[in-house]
Amino acid sequence: MKLNSIKPGILILGAAILASCGSSEKPAQMAAAPAAIPVSVYTVAEEDVTTVDTYPGVVVALNEVELRAEVGGYITGIFVKDGQKVTKGQKLYEIDRTNYLAAYNSAKANVQVAKANHDKSKKDAERYTNLAKQEAVAKQRVDYALTDLANAASQVAVAEAALATAKANLNRSVIVSPLTGTIGISQVKVGALASQGTTLLNTVSANDPIAVDIAVNQKDIPRFLKLQQNASTVKDSVFSIELQDKSVYKMAGKIVAVDRSVDPGTGTIKVRISYPNTSGMLLSGMTCNVKVLNKAESKQVTIPYKSVSEQLGEYMVYVVGDSSKAQQRIIKLGSETGEKIVVLNGLQAGEVIVSEGAQNVRPGSIVQAATKSPEVAATQPVKK
Repeated sequence: MKLNSIKPGILILGAAILASCGSSEKPAQMAAAPAAIPVSVYTVAEEDVTTVDTYPGVVVALNEVELRAEVGGYITGIFVKDGQKVTKGQKLYEIDRTNYLAAYNSAKANVQVAKANHDKSKKDAERYTNLAKQEAVAKQRVDYALTDLANAASQVAVAEAALATAKANLNRSVIVSPLTGTIGISQVKVGALASQGTTLLNTVSANDPIAVDIAVNQKDIPRFLKLQQNASTVKDSVFSIELQDKSVYKMAGKIVAVDRSVDPGTGTIKVRISYPNTSGMLLSGMTCNVKVLNKAESKQVTIPYKSVSEQLGEYMVYVVGDSSKAQQRIIKLGSETGEKIVVLNGLQAGEVIVSEGAQNVRPGSIVQAATKSPEVAATQPVKK
């Protein structure tokens, strides 16, 4: 069929149909415009922040003494039970005293002999001196008498020193408690041979008060030195203990020592915190977590923790602009404080962020604020 043979009426009808189809697409496109996403928002603010720093700790005795044999011999007596409470000076162990008692008695007798010789020499010296005044004896004889007296005095001193040594060894054959505290499990039995200075008999430690050692980063040394000097740290319960069963030790602690040097291998310094331990709950060698309150010197920017999302190791929030568009922004986080978290970098006070519903938002989305003071709940950042 030739083109010029088509009737004009048909062309007009086709154009009308096409025009009607085109006009029907325009309303459909207008209806597809995205609706605003309902979210809850939060106005960023600065506030006083007190965070809690956690340090692994080890319980140590403030006063602990190893009991070792100071003289050699067989153990002839054990007078305490393992784990018993002991008092200073209480008799704990006895080493065979036979030889030490004999040595003491011999030294005591030698002192008596030396003193008797000294008395005789003294009388001789006095007699010869008086005779010399009357020129009834040679001067040389007087000199001999005085020399014998000096030698006799020296013999007395030697004998008394030997007696003191023998007495000390006799006393050391009985081991007494050097302090009031708790004794451990005995390392020897009756009949065991104890070697002088090497054999460990037991250990006694004073458990009240007791201490916990923590390792503190060197950058925090000035803060801990201030806490050591601040008398109110105990009243404010700055240092608390969380035990392995997650229970909290009720007594408040105070810093009793900051070590003299930093460990160059770890960059940390040891800090020792003392605690009352009247109940005996804390035992030397236990591990725990020490919670330390850390009050910031100035106000910090904080936001609800649940408003933060994590992506590829970076933390971010959605910031709502004047046009109600949400834009993603990377932030640097600090410490948690209750239901919020400190923002070190990336946000300023007065900015508005999405606090709830962020999982439905994409960069550039139009959002509609449901409230500007949402109920803050502590949740983990949403990973995408």
